[in-house]
Amino acid sequence: MQYRKDQKSGNNLSVLGLGCMRLPRNSKGSDDMGKAERLICDAIEMGVNYFDTAYLYGKSEEILGAALTKSGQRENIFLATKLPHQKCKTYEDFDRFFNEQLAHLQTDYFDYYLIHNLSSMDSFDRLLDLGIESWIAKQKTAGRIRQIGFSFHGSQHMFMELLDRFDWDFCQIQYNYMDENYQAGRKGLQRAYEKGLAVIVMEPLFGGKLATGLPKQAIKLFNEADSSRTPVAWALEWLWDQPEVTVVISGMSTKEQLDENVETAGKASVGMLTEQDKATIAEVVEVFHSAYKVDCSGCNYCMPCPQGINIPSCFAAYNARYVTGYVSGITLYVTSLVTSQPGKQIGPGSCIECGACEKLCPQHIPITEELKAVKKKMEPFFLGAALKIYWMMNGGRSRSPEPESQEEKDPSPAAQDDRSGRSG
Repeated sequence: MQYRKDQKSGNNLSVLGLGCMRLPRNSKGSDDMGKAERLICDAIEMGVNYFDTAYLYGKSEEILGAALTKSGQRENIFLATKLPHQKCKTYEDFDRFFNEQLAHLQTDYFDYYLIHNLSSMDSFDRLLDLGIESWIAKQKTAGRIRQIGFSFHGSQHMFMELLDRFDWDFCQIQYNYMDENYQAGRKGLQRAYEKGLAVIVMEPLFGGKLATGLPKQAIKLFNEADSSRTPVAWALEWLWDQPEVTVVISGMSTKEQLDENVETAGKASVGMLTEQDKATIAEVVEVFHSAYKVDCSGCNYCMPCPQGINIPSCFAAYNARYVTGYVSGITLYVTSLVTSQPGKQIGPGSCIECGACEKLCPQHIPITEELKAVKKKMEPFFLGAALKIYWMMNGGRSRSPEPESQEEKDPSPAAQDDRSGRSG
């Protein structure tokens, strides 16, 4: 394992971190405590020392806390979790959620604590009005927060402004070779580094698409350049090639994924890519953009849809139709629709254009318009008729009368605990 120094704290952090949103599950879809504990312990034994979780990641905090306590490894790792700031309505809520998290993780301090998905100045100003600045100072003085930061899914100019509005210790951004100039982007990464912040990278595999969703032509390009490297290795090495990247979080859920990523991390170094490597990745980006119709990372920020539409699955099938072929795309589409909620139509035709999803999409995808395209291309007459008959036979079409309040809606992708990708 390779390590990079956090400029502010001096901590030596493993270049590979374990994202705990996608911990192992059993065949019934429930959290598998045994497998999760083994994965966490294996990661520590293999040199991973940065573990990322959040209040909104289902039972993730409790599982990680139990595993660290049982193994006696808490003091050997750097623990990061996140404040669900949208749920905080008063100053007292900061303490309430924070104390819950300490209990969940069976610890009395956090090495790295983030404001979860801080993506606009309005959100930060609201927290300032509630007194979060003094609250953070109190926790840091007490030693309950060692490093304070934020995770981000907004625009680049907002990221730059946030960097200058508070004395942050670190930040967490979505960044991969498909997102080089999106959200915080390379400019934001470099600016954060210049200010002395540790930069933690999430979504290194673009929701798993850079691992298992590449177009055939892209895979061919990688193999021609170096058949010994997997698509995952290409994506991770692109990140570790850059000195500004401190830690790359991967949402590993199997020992095989852990082994592969740790092996790649063992070779991580600044400047590890050749100019030819960079040219190959640039070609892959061109192929990817030409093949994919919707640049959806499957983060699930748009979910749950008030109408029950599985938006990420619709886009995944739509993209698959053009990337891997018509049959596989349609198969994925039908399977995801008819098995998710029997008796309820959850296809794109259920969309009432309420716009709830678009307000939360970090990719700023025009979802309602794209869903119309999905329905048009993925439901030719014969398939649309077949699906209609199926839904009628299983209870008919069901609609919620009103979208749920966005004030109460959980904006985190982790609230859905989506395990379709491999990034953290």
